[in-house]
Amino acid sequence: MLRIYGIKNCDTVKKARRFLEQQQVETQFHDYRVDGLDHALLQRFINQLGYPALLNTRGTTWRKLDEATRNSVQDEQSAADLMMAHPALIKRPLLMADNGAMLLGFDVQSYMIFIQENH
Repeated sequence: MLRIYGIKNCDTVKKARRFLEQQQVETQFHDYRVDGLDHALLQRFINQLGYPALLNTRGTTWRKLDEATRNSVQDEQSAADLMMAHPALIKRPLLMADNGAMLLGFDVQSYMIFIQENH
């Protein structure tokens, strides 16, 4: 089973979930706002994908942060602390297979490959 992490009202997450449903791929959805986020899971994401890829600096949540907070992100720890405080800063969706493989963002071609290799 694949797990998809994100926020349910995110348009990209909606597209990804709809695509997976159309492909008849069984998934489990984890909403950061409803189901929460623990540090161990975030660290697992960071270890595999790197914090620069995970930190969404193009979204509304990032733009709403004051400049001092945005500038405080200097390394993995400061990025992780900020993402724990504001899970909407995590780029989404994040698709994870049972074998630990991860795919960040949504792209039909990438999802097709990921499904074939990990499902």
